[in-house]
Amino acid sequence: MTEEAVAPETIREADLCPACGSANLRTLFHGTDRLFATTTKFFEVVECTDCRLMRLFPQPTAAELGQYYPPNYWFAPGKDAASKAEDFYRRLVLGDHVRFVEKAIESTTAKGPLLDVGCGGGLFLRLLRERGHKVMGLDFSLDAAQTAWKVNRVPAMCGTLSKAPLRPESFSVITMFHVLEHLYDPVGYVEEACKLLAPGGRLVIQVPNAASWQFLLFGQNWNGIDVPRHLVNFKDKDLVALVEACGFTVERRKYFSLRDNPAGMATSISAALDPMSRRVRKVPESPGMRLLKDGIYFGLTLLCLPFTLIEAACRAGSTIMIEARKK
Repeated sequence: MTEEAVAPETIREADLCPACGSANLRTLFHGTDRLFATTTKFFEVVECTDCRLMRLFPQPTAAELGQYYPPNYWFAPGKDAASKAEDFYRRLVLGDHVRFVEKAIESTTAKGPLLDVGCGGGLFLRLLRERGHKVMGLDFSLDAAQTAWKVNRVPAMCGTLSKAPLRPESFSVITMFHVLEHLYDPVGYVEEACKLLAPGGRLVIQVPNAASWQFLLFGQNWNGIDVPRHLVNFKDKDLVALVEACGFTVERRKYFSLRDNPAGMATSISAALDPMSRRVRKVPESPGMRLLKDGIYFGLTLLCLPFTLIEAACRAGSTIMIEARKK
């Protein structure tokens, strides 16, 4: 990584550090869309020299940002053998998230359904519903919300959390898996979640952890940076400080995700093998070649598993998942 100071006088008010308001920052590196190749433009990733929060600088406009999200950004199973194998794998590794969230459900006496913000195609919600829980999804993408309804048979709406027609204090648990790092205003989303949760309700958040060993190892090629879609790159301490400032008390932390940590490391090593990347970029490949590449990627993921378990045990895993209680 290369580091260089950015002159404070060149920074607009909108580009001040969202955590501490400082204009002092340094450039860590430049990067482009390594995963989906939606653009050839290069972006800066900077770090606030006062609070050390990392972020994309300057942030793209909403119109620009929309161009960096492919229409099939989430997973919806197809009927071919490779899609069925991927669906089976996703169900298997999502069990890790389901178990974490079920403990949050069991730990609260708050009434109401669970709301998953950024629900994508709704597979996570389907797994919870199959275990007897009342669920609802919200996603900015209309296609994603429709997929949740049609494919996974779970109720979902299209919109943002701040503008969704939802009654205050109507949910017992709100989950946000890999949502906050994509937002211009993560503080506003967490504050809105606090309003929507019943007293004593639980907020579950997962983001990539920029204090991980994987970031130190891969730098700008770390999958958790995901230029240019990740506007803010949280360290675990940044996430904890955010939720506590918004009216929550952190109850649990988890630095390992079976779905995300090993596969994320495999993608950092070879983005060209990532199944979603290949699908989004429409890489021409026969069914047999697709299965072969998926098999190689799965093997690479398995090889990454021991390392990701060790870094998580040292509280330096590539993701941080927290359960926070509304005060």
